[in-house]
Amino acid sequence: MRHFLLILSLLATILISAQNTSVGTNEKLVFSASYNMSGLLTELAQVIMETSEVKTSSSTLLKLKCTAATYNKWDSFFKIRDLYESYVSPKTLTPYLYKRDISEGGYEKFMQYKFKHKTNTIESIKRKKRRDGTTWEEKSNIRIGPSTKDLITTIYSIRNLDIHKANPGDNQVFKIVFDNEEFSINIKYLSKETISTNIGRKECYKLAISVNNSAVLKGNNDNLLWLTADANKIPVYAKFKIAVGSGELKIKSATGLKN
Repeated sequence: MRHFLLILSLLATILISAQNTSVGTNEKLVFSASYNMSGLLTELAQVIMETSEVKTSSSTLLKLKCTAATYNKWDSFFKIRDLYESYVSPKTLTPYLYKRDISEGGYEKFMQYKFKHKTNTIESIKRKKRRDGTTWEEKSNIRIGPSTKDLITTIYSIRNLDIHKANPGDNQVFKIVFDNEEFSINIKYLSKETISTNIGRKECYKLAISVNNSAVLKGNNDNLLWLTADANKIPVYAKFKIAVGSGELKIKSATGLKN
């Protein structure tokens, strides 16, 4: 499931707007996730992306939350229970705090980033569980670029892209921080395409994604994402190819949209 989320996160910005005009405070997107098993595409899990308003003693933040879980009948095969959260400015989606807590087939890991924008650094906490059940923790400071974002913040930043200004074939490079590393991402705008989805026929922007010097994604145009060509720009369909197989993600429902 981390691969799907990484695929979405690769769309850091294409002529990104400085203001958040597309992501509201009470949105819920539900997706089905399928994986190619022995040549057969099988629906294994559900991904939910939600937003909510959080008030602190000094400000009001937008909480971006993403959960991924295999259906119960597949838990004995490979159980996934993943949680991703980011706390950002509701006006600009600038990230302040990021948390990732994953459990995948017995593998457990926790990551936390505190963004220090004045110094372009992150205070990172990494925690893993050993085979004997005990945990170890590692704290570090990571230097990042001024526009580098975390996983979940980047996913939602897609919604403020000015893709309508791009021409087919346009290619740009962006950066994202994941597992304490910065990745250079190539984004190519391919075309507009109208597809059938569970929320109706949608005109979409079709994008191709690749990662430099990484084995996370395979192929040049094998990793594709369709975003609705409207004011919300929600992801409705994705296809991905990784080292151990391929899969896809389809939207099931979308509620509480801003526009």
